[in-house]
Amino acid sequence: MNVELRHLRALAAIGDEGTITGAADVLRVGQPALSRTLDQLERRLGTALVERTTRRLALTPAGRRLWEHAHRILAQVDQALAEAATGPRPLRIGFAWAALGPYTVGLLRAWRREHPEVPVEVRRLDDPAAALRRGEIDAAFLRILPGDGDLPLSVLPLYREPRIAALCEDDPLAAREELALADLADRRVVLCASAATTSTALWPDERRPESLTVANVDEWLTAIATGEAVGVTADATRHSHPYPGVRYLPLSDVPPVTVHFLSPAAPTHPQTGAFRAHARRVLPATGLQPAAPRRAAALARALTSPGDG
Repeated sequence: MNVELRHLRALAAIGDEGTITGAADVLRVGQPALSRTLDQLERRLGTALVERTTRRLALTPAGRRLWEHAHRILAQVDQALAEAATGPRPLRIGFAWAALGPYTVGLLRAWRREHPEVPVEVRRLDDPAAALRRGEIDAAFLRILPGDGDLPLSVLPLYREPRIAALCEDDPLAAREELALADLADRRVVLCASAATTSTALWPDERRPESLTVANVDEWLTAIATGEAVGVTADATRHSHPYPGVRYLPLSDVPPVTVHFLSPAAPTHPQTGAFRAHARRVLPATGLQPAAPRRAAALARALTSPGDG
């Protein structure tokens, strides 16, 4: 089809920015030239990739699929060129919220001792699953599995982690030693839009609380510290995000959430498998079994227990 890297870069930028104007600025080309590149790509593929109206621009289903592939392809090309110039790159591991809580530092220190020649770069991201699909990271620790996507994933369930409540330290409930979900049903519960492990579906239909959705962990903590809402989260949060004015308490009647190690079925770094084996060996053993490579939606149905949010 004679598709060139410039075509893929054009589609990747348009999908990221959501406008021809923004994509042209990022690529430092003129808008007419970028529009011609997109038109040429669509003609060569014989399918529409972008829906255009006077008010908006959106990727078609085919455009979104190619947009994800384009990011992976471009990332691999850039990485190959960088490695040719400077040598092997670090293994990039992403997480969204609290990494592995109290186990994070020990896991990374043990890897550094045993594999000093393979540095690990840890990145906190709002959407590690998207970064994984785009080839921006090589693996991720996630508690909630992503929705469907074109990238087959290898998923290793590592261990089950308790959920806890987070309250303002002035809240009357903060004086207790532990709580139940019913104690929070009359409160507003803050939910995080990025990789949350909680939804109001944890509560029975007749006792579902009011909710408030925020963009990230910092806004989540602020809403709790100011008494605007209460939160439910994984236990790692209290280790990774101690916060003035917030008290974390055990929840007695909530199912745990499973921590997973995700990587592409076709690894993007030669040491991904070694790090996966390292995580399985170093982290708490719970008898959870690895899943065969499958697409994300099927994995979510198979591995996410009811109430994981």
